[in-house]
Amino acid sequence: MDRPNRMELQSADGAQLNLDALYQIAPSCFTEVADPDMGGQKRVVNFDVLRQLLGDNAVEDAPEAYEFNWVGKQAARAEVLKPTKKTLRPVKEDSVDWDNTQNLYIEGDNLEVLKLLQKSYLGKVKMIYIDPPYNTGNDFVYHDDFAMSADEYAEASGAVDELGNKYIKNMDSNGRFHSDWCSMMYSRLMVARTLLTEDGAIFISIDDREAENLIKLGNEVFGESCFVGNISWQKTYSPRNDSKGIPAEKESIIVYGKNLEWMPKKLPRTAEMDAKYKNPDNDKMAWTSDNPCAPGARTHQGMVYAIQHPFTGEMLYPATSSCWRYDQSTMFDYMSGWCEYELKDIGDNVERAKICGIDASEVRKDVKAIVLKKSLEESKKNAEYVLKRGQWPRFYFTKNGKGGIRRKTYLENVDGRMVTNLWPFSEVGHTDEAKKELKALFDGEIPFDTPKPVRLMQRIVQIASEKDELVLDFFSGAATTAHAVMLQNTIDNGNRHFIMVQIPEKLDGKYANLCEVGKERIRRAGKKIKEESPLTTADLDTGFRVFRLDEGNYEDVKRSPKEFKQDQLDLFLNNIKTDRNDLDLLFGCMLDWGVQLSLPMTQEVVDGKTIYTVNDGDLVACFAENVSEDVVKAMAEKMPLRVIFRDSCFAQDADKINIYETFKQKLDWSDQEVVKNIRVI
Repeated sequence: MDRPNRMELQSADGAQLNLDALYQIAPSCFTEVADPDMGGQKRVVNFDVLRQLLGDNAVEDAPEAYEFNWVGKQAARAEVLKPTKKTLRPVKEDSVDWDNTQNLYIEGDNLEVLKLLQKSYLGKVKMIYIDPPYNTGNDFVYHDDFAMSADEYAEASGAVDELGNKYIKNMDSNGRFHSDWCSMMYSRLMVARTLLTEDGAIFISIDDREAENLIKLGNEVFGESCFVGNISWQKTYSPRNDSKGIPAEKESIIVYGKNLEWMPKKLPRTAEMDAKYKNPDNDKMAWTSDNPCAPGARTHQGMVYAIQHPFTGEMLYPATSSCWRYDQSTMFDYMSGWCEYELKDIGDNVERAKICGIDASEVRKDVKAIVLKKSLEESKKNAEYVLKRGQWPRFYFTKNGKGGIRRKTYLENVDGRMVTNLWPFSEVGHTDEAKKELKALFDGEIPFDTPKPVRLMQRIVQIASEKDELVLDFFSGAATTAHAVMLQNTIDNGNRHFIMVQIPEKLDGKYANLCEVGKERIRRAGKKIKEESPLTTADLDTGFRVFRLDEGNYEDVKRSPKEFKQDQLDLFLNNIKTDRNDLDLLFGCMLDWGVQLSLPMTQEVVDGKTIYTVNDGDLVACFAENVSEDVVKAMAEKMPLRVIFRDSCFAQDADKINIYETFKQKLDWSDQEVVKNIRVI
C-alpha cells in the first residue's frame, strides 16, 4: 500500500489552471507524453489539433495585428503562471472575534496573496473592487522582479518593508513609466479573474492618466465583450479655481463582468421617480404612460398587424421597424376591454412589409388584423362608456379617446431604477466627504490621504452582490470596502463577507503602515455601526481574521541525502521552521488543500495531543509528535473529509501504514480514498 501523500506546499500552478480550463472546452486537442520529471504520463496540448479546431481564427506571426503591447508584458504573463511557496500566517492577537468571524484581512504583496488564495477561492468571489495606484509619479507601484536578492532590490527600489514586501515610487522620469504600471496591473488582473464567480464582476477606480491603458488591459484579460461600462464618479463638489488646464471633477470606475451576460442589480427607486406615476382613471394602482411598441419588426412579423381605433375607426400600426409589445392573442384580450373585436384579413401585406423594412413578397401572409366586430357607431358608444367609467384596459387611447394607443406601466411592477454611468456626488459622496468620515472615526485625524467615500463603495456592493456573497479588495487602502460591506449588511439584513488585502506601506505619523490604518478603521467602524443600531446588528459580523504573508513554513533542503550523515537524515522528517506553530501549519495546509481560511474551527486534546477540526470535519489535523492510536481513532470519529498529520507524528514507519486501516474501517474508505484524503507534512 502506498505511503500518505505529502502536501504540495505551494500555490496553484497558473499554467495548469489554464490547461484544465482548455481541457473542459476542447479535450480533443490534448494528448499524453512521458513525464521525465515525475515519471508516468502527463497531459499536454497538441497545437496542430488546436489550430484545426480554431480554423481560420488562429494566427501566428502575423505581420500586422491589433494588440496591446508594452515592455515587460511577457515577463508579467510568466509571473502569473509561476507558483509561490510563500504562506499566510495567522495573527490572532491582531484579529477581532477570531472564532466567529468570516471576514479576512491579509497583509502582504497582493500578487503573492492572490496566488495563495487561488486553491481555496477559485470561482468563489462575487465582486472585486480595487483602487490601485493611479501612476501619478508619486504613488507606489509594486515591483515584481523577484530575481533580485533582497539587498539588490533594496538598492534598486529604495523600498523593502520589514516583511520583505517590495514596492517603489514609479517616477514619471522613468523610461518605463507606463510599462511598469501595466505589468503590475496585468499580472494581478489575470489572477483576480480566476477568483470571480461566473456571474461576478470587477470594479476598478482610475483617473484619466491610465484609464485608456486600463481598459486595454481589461479587454485583454476579461474580453472586450465583457466590458460593462466606464462610470464617471463626480469626486468633487468644488473644483479648484487655480488648477492648470481643465480641472478634474470626476474619476472613472471601469467595470468588467466575468461573462458577457453580467448586469448590475437595480437601485432603489426615488420619491421623485415614483411621483411620475398617477391614477387618472381610478385604476387599482398608480401607473404611467409607456410605449406600446417594441423593436424587432423584421424578426417578429406575427406581432406586426393593424388594430382598429374604436373611437375613430382608423387602422393603427406599430411604428416603423417596431412590433406591438405583446402577441396578437394578448392584445386582442386587452382591446376587447373597450368593445367587441374580431380577427380579419384586410389585405394589408404592403403596409406591414413597409413597417418590417422588407419587400411585400417576403412578409408573413397569415397575420390578420384586430378589427371592430360591430359598427363604428356602436363600438364608439361602448368605448366612450369605458372611458368615462374609468379603470381603462392596459392599452388605452390618449387625448380623451381621440389620440393613439399607449400602454400602462404600473408602479407596483417596477423593480427599481437602472444603474447609469454617471454617479453624482449627491448620491455617492465625494473626496471631502471621505476624508471627513475618516476624521470622525479617527478622533480628528486623517491617517490616509486618498480614501473613497463609504457611499460610493456601498453602491458598488449593493449593485454587484447578493446578501450572502464574498467581496474582495486587494488594494484595500483604508478599508472603505470593508466598512461599506458591513453597512450594506445592516440595510438589507445581508450576510456578505470580505477579504481585504493590503501591503504594509510605511506611513509617517501615529500608524506605522497602511495595514494598521485599515484594521483600525474596521474595528472602529464595526463598533460604531453596532452602537448606532444595537437592536438590528446583534448578529452582524464586524470581526476579521488577520493573516500576514511570509516565507513558507518549511526549510529549504537543497543538499541531496548522500551529503548527510546517517544521524542527520532526520532533517528531512522535521524541516518545519522553528518559529512556526500549529496554526501556521494548519492554515498553510488549508491553503494548499483548497480549504477556505474563514471556516470555523475547534480544537481538543486527546492523550495529550491537540486535534484541530475545521468546519465540523472538512479537515482534521494533528501536528504533535508520536501520536497514539487513540488520537488517530478520535480523528476518525469526526468523519473527516481530509486528514493531515506531521511526518514525525509516528514513531515507526509501520505506524504510518496503520493509519490507513483505522480510517478505512471507521469511514469505509477504499485504498484510493485513503491515499487521496490523508496527507502528511
